[in-house]
Amino acid sequence: MDGLLVYLVEVSICLGISLVIYRVWLSGLTFFSWNRSILLSLLVLSGLIPLLRLELFGIGKEVSEMTLPVFQVGDQVKPTVEQWFSLSQVLIWVYFLGALFTASRLVFGFMMSQKLIGQARLTRFGSFWVAIHPEFVPASFFEYILMPDFDPEDSKQKQILAHESVHVRLRHSWDLLLVNFAKVIFWFNPMIYLFENYLREVHEYQADQGVTRQVAPKEYATLLLQLITAKPGWQFMNNFNQFQTKKRIQMMAKSASGPLQRLRFLALIPAVGLLLFVFSCEREDLLPQQSVEDLRNATLLLDPSDEVFDLVEQQPIPSGGMSGWNQYLSKNLNYPFQARRMGIEGTVIVVFEIHKDGSIHNVEILRGIGGGADQEAVRVVLNSPRWEPGRQRGRAVNTRMRLPIRFKLDNGSVASKEKIEEKGEVKPNVVVIGYN
Repeated sequence: MDGLLVYLVEVSICLGISLVIYRVWLSGLTFFSWNRSILLSLLVLSGLIPLLRLELFGIGKEVSEMTLPVFQVGDQVKPTVEQWFSLSQVLIWVYFLGALFTASRLVFGFMMSQKLIGQARLTRFGSFWVAIHPEFVPASFFEYILMPDFDPEDSKQKQILAHESVHVRLRHSWDLLLVNFAKVIFWFNPMIYLFENYLREVHEYQADQGVTRQVAPKEYATLLLQLITAKPGWQFMNNFNQFQTKKRIQMMAKSASGPLQRLRFLALIPAVGLLLFVFSCEREDLLPQQSVEDLRNATLLLDPSDEVFDLVEQQPIPSGGMSGWNQYLSKNLNYPFQARRMGIEGTVIVVFEIHKDGSIHNVEILRGIGGGADQEAVRVVLNSPRWEPGRQRGRAVNTRMRLPIRFKLDNGSVASKEKIEEKGEVKPNVVVIGYN
């Protein structure tokens, strides 16, 4: 579940950076179709980039080891309310409740809109359907144009119908459907609501542009001012004059952006590349004190039969399987006296090789916490029983593995010096809490 929280935070950061770039660099352009496509692409990319795991120039595959489940060791304590309800668990519950509420509103709103359209009188306007109902305000909803009354000979209604027909023809309601699905997942993030505003803004610019090709902008702007309404629409509705009237009039009066202004869109390439580099490229798996060039040169000098594989078709198996490995660590792994006395907690990451005969070699600390915990982790791994070696194309090969061991004290507390001295320098009894 912690992975879900990390994903939500990363998506929020991607979306925030994307919207800043759009707002500063692109929102003032009159390439409305391009802006619409860019906004939708940024929304999709913001959701996908944190899910991708890319190899950085091919390095990730070469030096990343197979990782065993995290093993946790610490004091045996009775579960407390704080342990049962950690902060991350509370956040997860709040998140899912918020998502459920948002999804319920989405489904209910869609059902109510379909019900009202079912009660409306339908008529044709060119190639479009017009749904007429006294409770409607001029708007569009998927393939329908919604009107409180219908008089195709009225000049004002002609402009409204022309505006709403652009929304229907360009399928703007489908854009809003995508955004509303995103709002279910990211309901807590104000960026998604800001994104929706920008997208609705572009929708209106596109529809206004379609009308002003047939009607004088001044005449159309006067109609917008006359028909301002504050009545909210449904989730997928484009109301005729609910949104950003002043900005729409200003955009109609603005000169069209020149062709060279399209070069601004190229700024998105390095921006997306940076987001991919930060959130998708694997870099933490690089081994310490070894450069990439050293690793490649070492591979060239090795006899093929002595090559150490980081990824194999059939990974090594500990004696007795994972259950046996769990039992071995439970019986042999202790919380070091010095680390306990100093209140040291954290995760030690051990890297080791399992050779073709199942023996363990080259045990190293990739990340340590001190206090004797690093040495204890190395000791336990070195003394472990032989493994079933990994296999590549049916033959046994040398394989590199990684083991995270989490040392955790009771509620993070530090034992008092007097209490430790009373017991003497004897390693306290510990119990394995289990795999995370």
